[in-house]
This record gives sequence, C-alpha cells and structure tokens, in this order.
Amino acid sequence: MPTNTCNPSLDQLRGEFRHHLEKFYASLNLAPPYHSLEKAIRLLSIVGERKTVEELERLIEDSNLKWNFFDEIFLESGLSQKHRGIIQGLIESDQTRAIPAPYRNLLNAFHSKDKGSSEGS
Repeated sequence: MPTNTCNPSLDQLRGEFRHHLEKFYASLNLAPPYHSLEKAIRLLSIVGERKTVEELERLIEDSNLKWNFFDEIFLESGLSQKHRGIIQGLIESDQTRAIPAPYRNLLNAFHSKDKGSSEGS
C-alpha cells in the first residue's frame, strides 16, 4: 500500500521514474506492463522513504546516482522480467540502436545472463 508522504523530492523521483519508464517502453514500441510499472513505483516509494531528505536531494542533483537508483528499482521490481523475450529479440535483431541513451542502462537488464528467466519460474 503506497504511503502518502509530503516529500517533494520523493514525489519528483516518482514522477521522473514513471516518465522514463513510459518513454522506455514507447521507444521499444511496447505497451508498458502497467501493473508491474505501478509495483515499481510503489517500490521506489518504499525505498525512497527510507532515505534521508539529503540523500533524496543528492539523487535528484546527481544524474549518475539517480540512474543507478532507477536501475536498481527496475531490477528489484521485476520489470526486467516483463516483455523479456520480446525485448531480448529486439536487442538481438539490433532494433534497439535508436533507443535514447538514458534508457540503454535499462536494456542491460535484458542482455542474456537469463536473469532468472529459467530459474524454475
């Protein structure tokens, strides 16, 4: 259950993360897995609420820290398991070359290594 905190920094991170996820899936011509996207936003909220105001502000100010945080949430939320076969196919057929640079890190979650895709589920 999402919490209702009044933290502008956390609100900004949630908004940015949602925006980037929507752009990521749009750049792949895929509909975002909405239920999983909402789960990822809730996870970002939970993890973000454990951070201090200063840590959240640092995430907003430092692009590298922010994208590392977004990548972590993307993986931990299970988004990297959604559309996995389709996205791996796009990568293998070199159809992701034109994807905007900020979203290339998200694509790394889909490169081989089978991140759990054959681990009994």
